[in-house]
Order: sequence, then structure tokens, then C-alpha cells
Amino acid sequence: MTDLDRALGFAIPSRSARGRVVRLGPALDAVLAAHAYPPAIEALLAEALTVAALLGSTLKDADGQLTMQAQTDGGIVRLLVCDYRGGQVRGYVDYDADRLAGGPETPSLFALFGAGYLAITFDLASTRERYQGIVPLDGDSLAEAAQSYFVQSEQIPSLVRIGVRKAEGRTVAGGLFLQHLPEGEEGRERLHTRLDHPEWEHVAALGATMGADELTAEGLPLETLVWRLFNEEEDVRLLASMPIARGCRCTPEHIASVLARFPVEEQRAMAEADGLIRVDCAFCATSFPFPVSAVAD
Repeated sequence: MTDLDRALGFAIPSRSARGRVVRLGPALDAVLAAHAYPPAIEALLAEALTVAALLGSTLKDADGQLTMQAQTDGGIVRLLVCDYRGGQVRGYVDYDADRLAGGPETPSLFALFGAGYLAITFDLASTRERYQGIVPLDGDSLAEAAQSYFVQSEQIPSLVRIGVRKAEGRTVAGGLFLQHLPEGEEGRERLHTRLDHPEWEHVAALGATMGADELTAEGLPLETLVWRLFNEEEDVRLLASMPIARGCRCTPEHIASVLARFPVEEQRAMAEADGLIRVDCAFCATSFPFPVSAVAD
């Protein structure tokens, strides 16, 4: 039995903390298979998709969307984009293949992005509100940058742990996300003025012991991961479990509707010599050909 492509939430009321664990398998392979990335880029995208699934699955808005965008300043990667909506993840990486080939086998985060930044955006469909935070790509991993987002942008102590493993042509990635709840701070200083609360220090110390081997152990149920970390707590509540799948929204109908908004003259200018407008989806690496006459009609 394996426990893959699922996210599980939990809460620790006595510690004013909440968390989420996720493990990706076939959904991750489906995204990666569309691009045939070299190992370093594949591992980077696997980590990014896991972070997106961790953070996105916390959205209470069923139609809400989380988007992660990492841009470079002098690095190998020009652009990395991942998003999550309704239990579906997708992502892609635009990178300089020559620079990647000329570098080390396992490039550092700085080599990949230089002095780049990570932007995380939450779009809430029900209220049409948008929240965005931007943090520098410091540290050793995207997980550290995502952790910094919550500390710097939302002033909420957080911990993000990610593990990625590839064996026999299959990729498995797992993640742990922990947060301190500010609403549990009755009669004490706000979290943005004091970050050394004993409750959070205890939870974070336990979370930091979670290794990549456990996160990616596909035969280990997510519930067991939570129990291993917090079995000594007086009350650990399991929350909703959510399946995760690979998803892309580039349907022919949607693309045709977008093209139809352009005047016929512009549509003809977009067409190639054979009279077809070809629209490529960077997320799923699929090309959609449309005759100009069909779009215009």
C-alpha cells in the first residue's frame, strides 16, 4: 500500500499550532514527464510543486488559487512558475541549458537564481481578494524561501520541510508545513513583536526532526507521520484530507475563446504560413493549432 498524491491537515490546540503534510507521486511524475528536464531542474520543480501543494491546500476557498513565481537575477533559471487550484498542481521552468551544462551537477540555489526573488500570491475567488508577498531567494532551498515569506510578509512563525527522492524512474516528494496561530495568544504580546514563544519553539523543534526519508516513504501513511512527531501532545486533531492531481487548464475551448477576442486582422498576423495559429502551453508542453477561419467564426 502506498500513500501518495494526498495532503492532510492537523491542529495542536494546546500549542496554538496547525500543520499540513503532503506527499506527491504519480501527479508529480505527470508534470515532470511533459518536459524531460535534466536532473537538477527536475528536482527544483519537484520541490516547488510540493511547496505549492502544501501552501495551496490550506486555502479554504474551494476556487481559490495559489501561485508561486521565482525569477532570476543572473542565474541559470530565468523563470519558475507553479500554481495550485482545487487540488490540482502544475508548473514549469524556463532555464539556460548551456549555463546549466557548464556548472556543477547539483547547483546551489544562488547558482540557479542569482539574486532572485520568490513571489507567492493567494487569489480568493469568493471575495476577489488578492494577497501577495515577495521575498529574496536566500538560503539553500525554495522551502526556506517559502518559510521566510510567512515570517516576513505575514509575521507568522512557520516551518517548511521538503524531501525529494527519485528511484527507478519515479519521483516521490513530501512536505511538512507548521504554523503558530496568532489567535491563540490571549493576554500575551503579538507574534509580530515577539517570536520566541515556548509553545512554538517546542512545535518547531519537533518538526525540524522530520527527515526527507520519512517524508518520501510512500508506504508510510501521512497520519503516521503526524503521530510520530506529536504523539506526546495531549490533543492532536486530524483535519480534512485532500487528493492532489496534476491539472492544466489549457483546454482548446478556453484558448479559442481567448483568441476570439482579437480582431481578425491580428489573428491573421498570428497565423503561420499554413494558416494556423499555434498556441503552446508552457505548463503541459502541448501545442494547440487553430485555423484562423475557425477562430473568427
